[in-house]
Amino acid sequence: MNVRIHPSWKKELETEFKKEYFKNLTAFVKNEYTEFKCFPPGKEIFSAFDHSIFENTKVVILGQDPYHGIGQANGLCFSVHDGVATPPSLMNIFKEIENDLGNPIPKSGNLERWANQGVLLLNATLTVRAHQAGSHQNKGWEIFTDEVIKLISDRKEHVVFLLWGGYAKKKTKLIDTSKHLVLSSGHPSPLSANRGYWFGNKHFSKTNEYLAENEKTPIEW
Repeated sequence: MNVRIHPSWKKELETEFKKEYFKNLTAFVKNEYTEFKCFPPGKEIFSAFDHSIFENTKVVILGQDPYHGIGQANGLCFSVHDGVATPPSLMNIFKEIENDLGNPIPKSGNLERWANQGVLLLNATLTVRAHQAGSHQNKGWEIFTDEVIKLISDRKEHVVFLLWGGYAKKKTKLIDTSKHLVLSSGHPSPLSANRGYWFGNKHFSKTNEYLAENEKTPIEW
């Protein structure tokens, strides 16, 4: 499947890749990609770990499932390829950034520019069958991504974790809040945002203030 992963992450996750659950997960994913249309493309499954470098990671945004529509998922949570219409949740993210920081809404929903600055755009489940949301949940991905969160919490300091929605908020228990900042709110999906649980959270300015306070370069959102 020609997956791509940055050497810094490969080194950190080497032990995890050798565990029995991950071997079973790998077999499951390979079979799914052989038998069905799945997303993201095989080479992009680990894009979150290819565009960001472990040592440079300073923000983690947690999603749940990749997009399951044709041509959308690119291995980074909430992100889509250039030229793909911006999904509603991502549009609400951009609107909050505009309200919070004054940045105009970008034409592209490709978030590689965030990943390249040290934002780990991590879905809890890294693959999905086309048009079947949640189809690859509870196969081992969540074990793996929980270990990634714990690894970052244990090995690093002053990382900002952005946890949006009930599912993401449950991951707080994996994070040492004495040395990291956790910001949580409602999910940016229209259902949550239109009920007042998203807009006005100012997570993007709060993230940059925390990074600056800890002598880290703020993110150009």
